[in-house]
Amino acid sequence: MGKAKELFSWVKAIAIAIILAFVIRTYIFAPIVVDGESMMPTLLDRERIILNKFGTDIENIDRFDVVVFHATEERDYIKRVIGLPGDHIEYKEDTLYINGKAYEEPYLDEYKAELGGELLTENFTLEEITGGTTVPEGKLFLMGDNRRNSLDSREIGTVSVDEIVGKANFVYWPVDEIKFVK
Repeated sequence: MGKAKELFSWVKAIAIAIILAFVIRTYIFAPIVVDGESMMPTLLDRERIILNKFGTDIENIDRFDVVVFHATEERDYIKRVIGLPGDHIEYKEDTLYINGKAYEEPYLDEYKAELGGELLTENFTLEEITGGTTVPEGKLFLMGDNRRNSLDSREIGTVSVDEIVGKANFVYWPVDEIKFVK
């Protein structure tokens, strides 16, 4: 009788562990592999990150967060939130303007320095891209940090908040690149 109880105890513990792992991975955190160079230098191709799936509604997404979204049925993209609903977006002379105010983008400094005065981000206005004057309600304007090599809202338009899978929080692999995503 004692061995049956012990076996049942082990089976119960393993079942609980599996259920907890499933719930955590499905609803809270998930490991993701960066595929491509569109977020360089912030995130490198093949880096592994922890994706926070909790709080991906519009109230919990902030400007400059790095998010993963469903781009197609088969593919997810990782990009940076540039524009929130109601924002007017414009790029002039490699400077981001949101609602007429210039914003610093320190995550681009490394690339800008390498270009020796050439523009990293081509000039554009939201009107030229979407035909609208502001980012629509329930949508986000997303861009990759590798501005010259990124399929983002400049080509695919604004992205519905409903398509957001989660926010990139932490790089855990390779070990020498461990860092919080900024």
